[in-house]
Amino acid sequence: MENESVQRMMLGDVEVIRLVEWRGTFLPAGDFVPGAGAEVWRENRDWLTPDHWEGEDGRVAAALQTWVLRSGGRTVVVDTGVGNGRERPGSALFHRWQGDFPGLLARAGIAPEEVDVVVNTHLHVDHVGWNTTAVDGGWAPTFPNARYLLPAADDAWFGPGNGYARGGRVDDRLLYEDSIAPVHQAGQAVLWEGTHRIDEHLTLESAPGHTPGSAVLRLASGGDRAVFVGDLVHSPVQILRPDCSSCFCLDPAQAAASRRRILERAADERELVIPAHFGGAGAVEVRKEGDGFALGPWAAYR
Repeated sequence: MENESVQRMMLGDVEVIRLVEWRGTFLPAGDFVPGAGAEVWRENRDWLTPDHWEGEDGRVAAALQTWVLRSGGRTVVVDTGVGNGRERPGSALFHRWQGDFPGLLARAGIAPEEVDVVVNTHLHVDHVGWNTTAVDGGWAPTFPNARYLLPAADDAWFGPGNGYARGGRVDDRLLYEDSIAPVHQAGQAVLWEGTHRIDEHLTLESAPGHTPGSAVLRLASGGDRAVFVGDLVHSPVQILRPDCSSCFCLDPAQAAASRRRILERAADERELVIPAHFGGAGAVEVRKEGDGFALGPWAAYR
């Protein structure tokens, strides 16, 4: 394990590389996961603190991270963070963000030119930023040889044909213009819906609710199974309370239905659940417990 920012594990024949750009606290727990109830945080304080909850001020702890998969001779990047120098006036945390994502890639031994596939699990600000890089006053794809797999429903929702998510937030227009449109203009965007098979180990599957096109990426290799769930699960509390969606879910009821379906299969097939923003080990197995779920072992890195 190189350090806390670059971590590796093998799942069957697939190497999984975790790149952690930022760790910190976000919104108060009651605002972030409405309906979960203060008691679930208090009852699980011992293991939620400090990686998932900052008990002193009640804020959710999280990570901004990207997962890179070496699968079948290909390099696949899953979600691309915020990106540097972006105008995001609707988000104080992400506005004109400056991080070291290129440095993380370099320390992991990954050159942008060797990336074959980029997966955006959905088109939110903290999942698409490094799709592009600033070049000569404009934006160009960061990964010049990659196919960018974009959920068609999200591309339609956040795109200009829908008034950039119906004009709900200025950030939606800005992120589409600087992080999505340039990929289309370069001819590197691939829109998909339903399911999309990347290779013998990796398959995308629609799991709407957080956004119209939110997706999960399933990994199956040898006896190992994993599912990269994006923002379907923001906090481990949502495994314990799967009917509770985050405040950022566009359709909370649909998100809850997708979450329960994905967690049911994860428990049945012993899939490692890998959300976009978990702190700590970043990934955990899930077990059935009565009508709900409990947490199993956390991921281990080499």
